[in-house]
Amino acid sequence: MTPLQPAVAPADCRTRFIFDNMPVRGLHVRLENVWQHIVGQKHYPAAIRRALGELLAAGALLSSNLKIDGTLIVQVQGQGRLKMLVVEATSEQTVRATARWNEDAALGDDESLAALLGDNSVFVLTLQPKDADPWQGIVPLEGGSIAQMLINYMKRSEQLDTHIVLSADDQACGGLLVQRLPEETLDADAWEHVSTLAQTVTAGELTALDAQHILYRLFHETPPRVFEPETIEFACTCSRGKVSDMLLMLGGEEVGGVVAEQGSIAVDCDFCHAKYVFDETDVNALFGADVVNAVREEAQRVQ
Repeated sequence: MTPLQPAVAPADCRTRFIFDNMPVRGLHVRLENVWQHIVGQKHYPAAIRRALGELLAAGALLSSNLKIDGTLIVQVQGQGRLKMLVVEATSEQTVRATARWNEDAALGDDESLAALLGDNSVFVLTLQPKDADPWQGIVPLEGGSIAQMLINYMKRSEQLDTHIVLSADDQACGGLLVQRLPEETLDADAWEHVSTLAQTVTAGELTALDAQHILYRLFHETPPRVFEPETIEFACTCSRGKVSDMLLMLGGEEVGGVVAEQGSIAVDCDFCHAKYVFDETDVNALFGADVVNAVREEAQRVQ
């Protein structure tokens, strides 16, 4: 790796690297087009936008370890003004993300994540294989940032020394992860050296520079071996079929009641804002019975 002048980073890439002279691996990710597409779906307040971007970068980093076809779902759930941040990252190198919050509440631009989430907030990590039962881990939030929360989680769940740095602004989000390889002996001073260097990366560098520039800036004295970058894309997995399954779970009485009152039932995707509308004909066909008329007749009988 040779020194280069800072330049505009390629968009939407995840890059793996490993140190040949020590058992440490790493990942760098920067998402620009993907991030701008996500924040263009709805008006996120600045503090929530920043936290969501950091979690998106984290999801793209963590999903690199998926060994099976499936989806990694990373969630932060709170009981304050911020209710939920969720990122889904797949083995096919696609991501999507959204947030839910009290849209009537006042939110300061620089409010901390802890203040937004309130008490009893949790971190939820779900692995959903395509052809197997899901696995889920739930732990209390520990740390004042997305990065510190994930560092604590990795230390607790995998017993691996890990350092993560995350950043997000209006243009891009980015992240850097360095981790000790499992079942390998690493001198404490060597790990301290690598993790300390990783901590010096700035928020602006993570959102503006590609892996080559950042890794040279941080580790030019002991350069890692860098692999070909992987392209990350936005993709939403919503579909009319999945919405139909959700309506079936709600039941004919509830769904039929909404259609009888409003003429149709509409469901918006939180991730891509696609709208799925089911009218009376659709709902009756879905349930295989005239559920809408049955609701009307029951209402008249009660009256």
